[in-house]
Amino acid sequence: MVRTVSSESVTEGHPDKVCDYIADSILDAALEKDADSRIACEVCCATGLAVVLGEFDTATDFIDVQKITRGAIKEVGYDDPALGFDYSTCAVLNCINGQSPDISRGVVNSLERRTGSSDDFDKTGAGDQGMMFGYACTETDEYMPMPITFAHRLTKALAEARKSGELGFLRPDGKAMVSLDYDDGVPVAVRTIVVSAQHSADAKENDIRDGITECVVKRALPEKLIDKAQILINPTGRFVVGGPAGDTGVTGRKIIVDTYGGAIAHGGGAFSGKDASKVDRSASYYARYVCKNVVAAGLCKKALLQVGYAIGKARPVSLYIDTFGTGDNDRILDAINRVFDFRPAAIIQKLGLKSPIYKRTTNYGHFGKSNLPWERLDAVEALSAAY
Repeated sequence: MVRTVSSESVTEGHPDKVCDYIADSILDAALEKDADSRIACEVCCATGLAVVLGEFDTATDFIDVQKITRGAIKEVGYDDPALGFDYSTCAVLNCINGQSPDISRGVVNSLERRTGSSDDFDKTGAGDQGMMFGYACTETDEYMPMPITFAHRLTKALAEARKSGELGFLRPDGKAMVSLDYDDGVPVAVRTIVVSAQHSADAKENDIRDGITECVVKRALPEKLIDKAQILINPTGRFVVGGPAGDTGVTGRKIIVDTYGGAIAHGGGAFSGKDASKVDRSASYYARYVCKNVVAAGLCKKALLQVGYAIGKARPVSLYIDTFGTGDNDRILDAINRVFDFRPAAIIQKLGLKSPIYKRTTNYGHFGKSNLPWERLDAVEALSAAY
């Protein structure tokens, strides 16, 4: 049975991603000065304006929000007032407050510690309640679903063609979507490719279409899978006004782009701007780490893991796995419980999440990148032995 699955990605110049990048840049700056910083940073961008909001608890004396925000905007590529959003001329409004003491008390003194546990990993409680998901599969070398992997390749190729000057008409904002046909669960062909790329006002429609088709689509995706695909480039015919000048941006609105492209459920929590005490971020990373190692160990071909937390409690309230009929769920879950520790302090230590590594996660997905600690395959042998 053939079914079609679509996933999208966005470039770093997309207004929501501008906000995510600013938030993660501020988070990294705080962690560089105080590794125990607890940061919840939100950003909103519009024409000529960036607003930084959030709750911070950090020992550092000063975080230069103005400088970091402008630097992040410049890195993205908004360096010309003609774009309607420019790092040197936009207003930056700082609306940062301290973290609520009611949240802080549960993070630094967990329910388990308050009820008698002396285990060091029981000391730190989850920074919020909620459920987080991880996933891995054998569709790509990255253990990621193929539609989101292909969509990210397209947006990264757009950015490379812009930054190198090869396609001089490109501007920072852009999106891509890939619709992929599956036959009995196996990806067989790309049905549709959609690319919407911001461009200069004087660029000709034919040049845009031909340039992106040749320099982006055909280079980024395997020819054997796209030879019959419908390719749609800038379907409206014009995309000059873009970025925060064309659409207000807000952190956390690209949670499906950031994860698995809609291949699995999502708990609803965003990543960018949050330190690792927020299990929205750290537990999602850890769940991915667990699933990737489970699949790499050959225990199944697909693994979806859900973990649930209560605010202020160190130990998860639930753990659930689904291998979609490709493995023994009960045996795998038992092996996971033997090998992995889902308490926030254990996660933070195992993955080194107090380090300022978050700017490199912001764009083109938080998963599937080889340079991130939750992508390591260092638990395969332990899982195999526990299974």
